[in-house]
Amino acid sequence: MIDIPHSDGGHLSLTLKVWRQADADSPGAFETYQVEDINPDMSFLEMLDCLNEQLIQEDREPVAFDHDCREGICGTCGVMINGMAHGPLPNTTTCQLRMRQFRDGDTLVLEPWRAKGFPIVRDLVCDRSAFDRIQQAGGYVSVSVGSAPDANAVSVPKKVADAAMSSAACIGCGACVAACKNAAAHLFTGAKVSHLALLPQGKAERKDRVRRMVAQMDEEGFGACSNTNECQAACPANIKVTDIARLNREYAYASLGTSD
Repeated sequence: MIDIPHSDGGHLSLTLKVWRQADADSPGAFETYQVEDINPDMSFLEMLDCLNEQLIQEDREPVAFDHDCREGICGTCGVMINGMAHGPLPNTTTCQLRMRQFRDGDTLVLEPWRAKGFPIVRDLVCDRSAFDRIQQAGGYVSVSVGSAPDANAVSVPKKVADAAMSSAACIGCGACVAACKNAAAHLFTGAKVSHLALLPQGKAERKDRVRRMVAQMDEEGFGACSNTNECQAACPANIKVTDIARLNREYAYASLGTSD
């Protein structure tokens, strides 16, 4: 059970220690800022917006951070908050984290995802295009499937369909990599392999898919999985490590060289 602090309802004054780095080749360092009068109902990204407005008014460089839909769907946002990917609330993206989870006077340390496969672009922004390349390596079905079939035309047991949908919920935010001490991408790759391996439409290419995706994952410089389950704990989409087990089984099956 995680003990998560909550604001008492009043506005917050916070100390922010933010990682600032001009680009991947420049040295970085923490800079300290004070933010005042933060509404507890703000999202974490709205709090960063307030910080940036303050910095712009002071004629200082605003903090760069990733964001897009701000609805916990796109997977664009991602910040280490006091050493935790996306912050202290389970199954919650940074954009959906509310400031009421913190107390007045708290000090928050903000860092980008840190992994060889996620080079820093600027400040809290890192390049996660490695995930795109893993997906492009095999996370698709290349056969022509035609128009949408009738709902019952392809028999898929509900248990299998539910498992596939749970794996497909991965938003590719990279929190699993950031939380892993080895910066492994097995949870992401496992989820992408699993949701297609479970469904009939994905079985035709299952061997080539897992070979290509694992090869690309290794080429991107991600580490090895050591089964500490930190990835599952950090995942906002609640992807389970059972997908890593399925990835390993699919890869072993593909390596046997037998026909389907």
